[in-house]
Amino acid sequence: MMDQLVWCGRIRNGISLAAPNESLASAYLKKAEEALETMQTITAHDWRITTAYYAMYFSLYAVLTRTGIRCENHSCTILLMERLLSDQFTPAEAALVEKARGARVDAQYYVSREIPDLFCDELIRAAPRFLVKCTGIVDGMSEKTIRVLRERLTEALREDG
Repeated sequence: MMDQLVWCGRIRNGISLAAPNESLASAYLKKAEEALETMQTITAHDWRITTAYYAMYFSLYAVLTRTGIRCENHSCTILLMERLLSDQFTPAEAALVEKARGARVDAQYYVSREIPDLFCDELIRAAPRFLVKCTGIVDGMSEKTIRVLRERLTEALREDG
């Protein structure tokens, strides 16, 4: 059976290596801040969930961009968080981002699926903390950490690895 990361490395717009980019990482952190600002100004439940998710997603993507990892597939991005960035993020944080992704899909595409208010509230509280955490990771990332993460990913993407 093919590993999920290997699969993510093979699909169109899946996982690939690029040059580590500090300024692009900062731009994604700014996008995350803008999503949070939007989240604070709107009252519609569905859009609050969507903006909270994107604040978290852009925060996570900033960490990957700083490392020089590209991935346009949201599920694969979260898989990278779980598998590659396990020193930076807890399993609970990865589970929250995955649950937020599912809630965002439900909120945007299905009128009949209700997202519990309790989860919506949890997400709205978690999103700003997640941005702060990711900003710290981006700012504190050493060249050695970047090199190690890129080597680990290269190894993980090998089918026989």
